[in-house]
Amino acid sequence: MIRISTIFIAICMVLIAASLGLMVHSLAGFTISESAIVALTALTFLILYNAVSMRLRDRTDVGGQIADLSRGTADLARQVAEFGRRMSALEARVSATDANGQERVQTVAGEISELGSLVRQIASSVAAHDDILANAASAIQAQQTPSPAPTVVQETSPEPAPVMSIEAPVAAAPQAAPAASSTQLLVAVRNAIEANRIDLFLQPMVTLPQRKVRFYEAVARLRDDKDQLLTANEFVGAAENAGLMGQIDHTVILRCVQVLRRLMVRSKDVGVFCNISGATLSNPSVFGQCLDFLEANRILAPSLVLEFKQSTFRHLGPVESEHLASLQRLGYGFSIDNVTDLRLDPREMADRGVKFVKVPATMLLDQKQLSSADIHAADLSDLLGRFGIDLVAERIEGERAVVDLLDYDVRFGQGFLFAPPRPLRPEGAANPQEPAASAVDAPAQKEEKAGVKFEARAEATRVTGNAALARRASAQK
Repeated sequence: MIRISTIFIAICMVLIAASLGLMVHSLAGFTISESAIVALTALTFLILYNAVSMRLRDRTDVGGQIADLSRGTADLARQVAEFGRRMSALEARVSATDANGQERVQTVAGEISELGSLVRQIASSVAAHDDILANAASAIQAQQTPSPAPTVVQETSPEPAPVMSIEAPVAAAPQAAPAASSTQLLVAVRNAIEANRIDLFLQPMVTLPQRKVRFYEAVARLRDDKDQLLTANEFVGAAENAGLMGQIDHTVILRCVQVLRRLMVRSKDVGVFCNISGATLSNPSVFGQCLDFLEANRILAPSLVLEFKQSTFRHLGPVESEHLASLQRLGYGFSIDNVTDLRLDPREMADRGVKFVKVPATMLLDQKQLSSADIHAADLSDLLGRFGIDLVAERIEGERAVVDLLDYDVRFGQGFLFAPPRPLRPEGAANPQEPAASAVDAPAQKEEKAGVKFEARAEATRVTGNAALARRASAQK
């Protein structure tokens, strides 16, 4: 909208130009057209002068406004800096408070862990006292009772009969070597390792109650110069004392991976349990070789379970813990066998990567063992399952034990009732003069035939067991 001052200035400029034209016409004697040109020229100069003056005045005003704006911006920057300083001071106070709170939490956590260790020590001592009292009571009862021992022996002697009949198929394999002195045993173990006389036996682990083969446990056997078998209980101690257990475990791991690859060709839902000794776990050089091989075959990690003794897990040192963590990072799961008591910590085992716990069936069904346990056997499977650990009942030798274990919600079973450990390949299939690596690469057809026969026998045992359970159920009805 045009301002009044602007209109006034325009009228004044027109009057000044018209007056100038009249003066030129009247005084100088110019014609009307010449006087009009002079008036228009004067008006044009006045308009230009007014425009230039207004532009200069506007520029001065804009400069003043910019100066005011810069001063306001400087004030705003000073205020923001002040707020930043205050926020920094507040954050420093909050961080100091958090640090104090974390120190308090760590202190409380340390005290709680100490209390937990004290409680576990008390529980262990109480369980030991209970065992001593139970043994003393049984000894007193044995002294007080008269001697009808022969009748008891006659009543209980028929029980092992099923075990003998199940062990009969193993008669084709060489019999176990007789007990020898420590020196002779060490020489036999050393010669067996050098000649690559390390045989692999497989025992199935079945699901309950379906009795479908889900895993195989690989068990190592050594053959001496007379082709007699040395079981693990016989050669493990001598091999560990002589530092030879690492070579045996390395060979067993190689063959377990080879067997697992061949089994997975026929079925993806199958796995292999591979036993590793505590001496191998604590030896950095030997374990490094095993770790390199397992890392190269980490694609088989979901189906290969590494098995350790309960005593090994209870006495893990820094080196063993680091080695277990390395295997866990590769995706391998662990199993605990040779369980001597049911004082288990599922949370700690799950944190270390344990997926299976093997407990003897007699321990699960023995009331004397349950009296010193931290939990009843009927609740053990559910407790372990909450942490992703499966309970396996091993050393099952009778159908009655299977029926009782089903009440405990046991998912897996293993024992002579289903199938005894059988050799992976017929005797003499491998050349004793070849090194360990070539023994692993033996012809695949022989091992596949052995695996087919092994699964056929396990399936026949499963069908027979199901029929026995059906007969038992009908008899109870």
